[in-house]
Amino acid sequence: QVQVVESGGGLVQPGGSLRLSCAASGISFKIYVMGWYRQAPGKQRELVASITGSGSRNYADSVKGRFSISRDNTKMTVTLQMNSLNPEDTAVYYCNARLASLQYWGQGTQVSVSS
Repeated sequence: QVQVVESGGGLVQPGGSLRLSCAASGISFKIYVMGWYRQAPGKQRELVASITGSGSRNYADSVKGRFSISRDNTKMTVTLQMNSLNPEDTAVYYCNARLASLQYWGQGTQVSVSS
């Protein structure tokens, strides 16, 4: 049974930092592209960052220089370090595991940036 579970969301003030973690099980983790997506109220889900099994990273323009994605293939985890957060980063953040057309989603974790 495949499981993708996020943790680490919460409320933070503008300019603050949060670290999201995602643990996967039931898949051959290292061959999956792992990604973080987010969906704000009334908006479409969008890709925030992704990382291949070999460590190639891709970021949305809106988070470049502020967010950093990493993975540990041994522990089957992926992490999103988010710095310099602003209210526009408020959204539900989802972890995604993708292999070609096959993909699995976590349940999401809320990130709220507000003073």
